[in-house]
Amino acid sequence: MADYASFDAVRRAADEIKEHCARIDVLANNAGVMTPRRELTSDGHELMIQVNHLSPFLLTNLLLDRVGRVVTTTSRAAYWAKLDISDLSRNGRRWNGWQQYGDSKQANVLFTVALAARGTAATCFHPGVIRTGFAAGTFMMRALTLPGLAEPPEAGAARLVHLATAADGVTHAGRYFKKDQPRKVPAAMGDLARAEALWTASAEATGL
Repeated sequence: MADYASFDAVRRAADEIKEHCARIDVLANNAGVMTPRRELTSDGHELMIQVNHLSPFLLTNLLLDRVGRVVTTTSRAAYWAKLDISDLSRNGRRWNGWQQYGDSKQANVLFTVALAARGTAATCFHPGVIRTGFAAGTFMMRALTLPGLAEPPEAGAARLVHLATAADGVTHAGRYFKKDQPRKVPAAMGDLARAEALWTASAEATGL
């Protein structure tokens, strides 16, 4: 267990994992948060960008030499994002909670692109709208999870397991999946130069 709002906690978790695991077949980056209010972590970053992207980026890098596959849970919200790599915490931009959440999810996709370019079998996926209580206090999620609209948690979990175990998790490295199929993404989400710029900014933010 690790508090993703703390880089120190993530580093401790990585050390503990390395003590017990010489090899990690699959690293599933599934932790996430959505909050309509702007909050900062003890590391000085906006909460969603740290928990949803920077801490998974840090943990993955600390364990990368032992990892077979990396599967990251992203979201369709990445499509409406306006990620500014020079301002990940939205310090100089108007605050919008759902927009920032989308930014963090677009960062997941770009991170996957950069990981695959480095030779890692990395994929990411949209789990669907799942009845888990995630972001339950927001109007949008209350509307999306009305009876008949949302899926059970098992459906989202099965999509993660598919990429963790099926050939798609290797043969489609670097791709974004929805309903177990690789999908086309906007140019901003698949651009390797942009992915590399995010990698550099993320490494600086996490102290790598």
